[in-house]
Amino acid sequence: MNATVISNHPRPLSFAGFGSRRMFWHAGYVLTFGCALALAGSTRLTHSEAQAAVGILPQQAKMLAAMTNGEQGRVVSKGDTARERNALIPVSSLPVERPGALFTIPSGTPAYETALRCLSQAIYYEAANEPITGKRAVAQVVLNRLKHPAYPNSVCGVVYEGSNRPVCQFSFTCDGSLLRAPGGPRWAESRQVAEAALAGQTEPRVGTATHYHADYVLPRWAFTLAKIEKIGAHIFYRFPGGWGRSSAFTDRWTGSEHIPQLDYARLQNALDHRMDDGSSVAFVPGLTVEAHISDRHASNDVGGRIDTTKQWRLTIPDPTHVSQGYRTTMAGQGAAQAPAPASAPVAAETVQP
Repeated sequence: MNATVISNHPRPLSFAGFGSRRMFWHAGYVLTFGCALALAGSTRLTHSEAQAAVGILPQQAKMLAAMTNGEQGRVVSKGDTARERNALIPVSSLPVERPGALFTIPSGTPAYETALRCLSQAIYYEAANEPITGKRAVAQVVLNRLKHPAYPNSVCGVVYEGSNRPVCQFSFTCDGSLLRAPGGPRWAESRQVAEAALAGQTEPRVGTATHYHADYVLPRWAFTLAKIEKIGAHIFYRFPGGWGRSSAFTDRWTGSEHIPQLDYARLQNALDHRMDDGSSVAFVPGLTVEAHISDRHASNDVGGRIDTTKQWRLTIPDPTHVSQGYRTTMAGQGAAQAPAPASAPVAAETVQP
């Protein structure tokens, strides 16, 4: 990260040519009031309009993004080493605040259904095997970003940010994982969590978190952001300073949702590369342990490793104890093999020529 300092608090826009501080702030109040009137008449905002409304400058948004992109996004360790180093990073003393209420997306509308699908996908592909609180926390990160001026102000815009670029914000949108169609109980549960989140349910343990990563990897930005909480296999973080306070989450929903056009040939190449590369494996939804080459399987195989969060153990029951069918079969075979009674006449054996 460069040496430019990121302000801890949103700053008012500056104006050249005003000779007194009173005139400066008067102009600021007029501008703020004007923005409020403009917003009151419309529920559809572009990302630039939303940024201007909350007082974030484009260069500030870029600097916030640079805190976790590029070299800051490089993974410095994996596996048990990463777990040990992650555990050594202290939880921040900054307050865990509740983000503001989400602008309601009218249910039953095409925009709502699209937003629900995008949020459900994020929960499923990122946290399918996580506990319910972990799923809620992932959903909250998505919606927190929607309300933060450094990110797109729609659900699908947040989830699919960078999906057609080499580096995307949510890896499942660009690494081929989407080619594995979701389904089963985990998909149903992911949709339920997404519906509750869009209705206003929050996970208070993660507050204003805008980032998370699995505990078996350690990105460089983990030392830059403020660590909040660990839930399941994920560690959650917020921006330091004022940009991580609830007062910064004032962005509004754009009023529309859409999933961008994806390059499916590129996604297939990415998936094939992961399967062929000995250092990576095919996707397993919500994997709670470090990936290993032995996990590789065909692209149309929806199986995976044992879900370590469910606390069950593999047992093979003794069929002689639990199977009525087994006992019935054995009794029938015993009856067939029993010798005929001595008093029974023995039929003459006929040999055909």
